[in-house]
Amino acid sequence: MSSSFPVSLSGQTDTSLTRQALYIALAVFVLCLLGAHGTAVVGFDSRFVLFAKEMLRHGPGVFPTTYGEPYPDYPATSTFLTYLLSLPFGRVDLFTAWLPTALASGLIAGLTYRLAAAISRSWGLLSLAMLLLTATFLSEARAVSLDQMVAAVGLLAFFIAFNAQRYSMQGLLVRLLLLLLLGFALRGPLGLVVPAGMVCSQLLLDRNWRWLAVFSGSALALLLACSALLLVAARSIGGEGFVGDVLRMQVTGRLDGSAGASDALYYFRSSLGNYALAFPLAIPALALLWRRRDDPAARLVAGCALAALVVMAGLSLPQAKKARYILAMAPLAAIIATYPFHVSGQRLAALLRGLIQGIWLVLPGLLMLGIWLGWRRYPQVLQPLTERVVLCALWLVLLQLLALSRLYWRNWRAEGLALGAALALWGSYIMVIEPAEQRLYDSREFSLAVDAVVAAKPAPLVLYGMGRDARAIKFMVNLEHDAQPLFAGSPDQLASLSAPYYLMLDEKLAIHLKNTYPALGAALFTGRFDNDRYCLLRVDDAGVFNSIR
Repeated sequence: MSSSFPVSLSGQTDTSLTRQALYIALAVFVLCLLGAHGTAVVGFDSRFVLFAKEMLRHGPGVFPTTYGEPYPDYPATSTFLTYLLSLPFGRVDLFTAWLPTALASGLIAGLTYRLAAAISRSWGLLSLAMLLLTATFLSEARAVSLDQMVAAVGLLAFFIAFNAQRYSMQGLLVRLLLLLLLGFALRGPLGLVVPAGMVCSQLLLDRNWRWLAVFSGSALALLLACSALLLVAARSIGGEGFVGDVLRMQVTGRLDGSAGASDALYYFRSSLGNYALAFPLAIPALALLWRRRDDPAARLVAGCALAALVVMAGLSLPQAKKARYILAMAPLAAIIATYPFHVSGQRLAALLRGLIQGIWLVLPGLLMLGIWLGWRRYPQVLQPLTERVVLCALWLVLLQLLALSRLYWRNWRAEGLALGAALALWGSYIMVIEPAEQRLYDSREFSLAVDAVVAAKPAPLVLYGMGRDARAIKFMVNLEHDAQPLFAGSPDQLASLSAPYYLMLDEKLAIHLKNTYPALGAALFTGRFDNDRYCLLRVDDAGVFNSIR
């Protein structure tokens, strides 16, 4: 084994650090699942819960399904995990849907601590707190997030590469390739490319050119082999047309921008908000690396910086960009951002320590102010959550008082402030922000009412102005049976349908249709659906769309 890899310094045994990391992973795992059972399914979660529901009804496959048809954007691995976890309960809810992501989030938290704590336990705790204070990590940790799972795979691969001196060449390669295979199974090509880039960055930093060449060549071969197998499976399921859909949604659509496009600097700009606090604070902390190249801590920071840059720059090449795609850089940014607490004798480090501790100190109070402003601005949303708001306010007051008391304690001051800030943010999110969002975007009550009307007097259901892969999913996820709604986007399409049928649409669109086609009947009922007013009509004569006012 080559000796070119520097050895990390640690004042504690590997066994002790690993045990501490496991405790942390378990605590974060529990935190990610608090209050998940039985809550409403909203937003992007709807798609994955619908995948799992259809799999529970029809059995597993290589691809998940919607409307009984294979969905080309993801392999079915994560859906299969939810399916297995849901089997004992006989149903899918947010608890079983969030479980795989919660496991990934706990793993990320434990590894973040383990990486920094090998040098300083205090640094490990501060890095953990900074990770928990990262906005996108928090929102994705309490959701169904394939990108969070890929981030966990990537960080574990980075951890192995960082400690490569512990393994033989064959042992290292086997471990890393198995992780890349897992990443591909979870997320397709993107799930392999992100961890591979993180590993290559560390091998590049250590200047181990032979290992870099062997690993990168093996990773490319694995990517090609897995992609070929995926396309063979797609052809066997849906023919050449489905193969084209898989290529478009997983590869070409992301590259050419047909799946949505953003400018090349999107990740570097948007991360200032999406990955606050860690990312903005990590940028000035990098200046502390100057003239500290032989320091084991500097090696860790440099490795994290290069891996984060590879993720952000590499995923900037495709035209399709979303904040969650670069989740793998969140723990790396957290470690870098707290590096000033490990550096002494530099004015910049002292300034950054003061700034960061000041933010942690006032964060509970800022969250209290934010909730109060939200109460004033959106009383119709928060008043039904009065008990939760009061409990959250008391929680924040307690944490603010404890934070202020830390000013008089020198020992573990930074750790106390960091932990208090993290608990304040997660408490506010779980008790108030998340329930308010679920109330705003809940679609269950209206969907079940529509389903009941259609079942009582059967006729086809037409979803008007709703994309099959957008709001229609938020209707379908609330049904406990298969359904095949029809889709229409114009009055001409409605006129071509055979009556009678039911028409579900936005209330504003219904008013517009009524004004244009006066023979259209009144709505059977209206209600809130995905933070909008929707209504259901029954059309007994499609000819009404030929009588224009």
